[in-house]
Amino acid sequence: MDSIAEILANRDFSIPDEVKAIKAYVAENYDNRDVTVKLSGQEIVIMSRSAALIGNLRLNAPALSKAVGTTKRIRFKIG
Repeated sequence: MDSIAEILANRDFSIPDEVKAIKAYVAENYDNRDVTVKLSGQEIVIMSRSAALIGNLRLNAPALSKAVGTTKRIRFKIG
């Protein structure tokens, strides 16, 4: 049986490019770094405590998708 150290040694813990691009887009365009981004299958979930930020991101979702270069569905959550 493999030890936990051996299993974790083979994992890639780097931040995905899409997550980096979304956080950079939000920081550049909204001067806000308070977002959490989760990837799951064919979906990207962007969460923030700021309802105003999420509202603006929802309105600009096509521009966000284009800037990030993704075809995945983007969902927005407040919380």
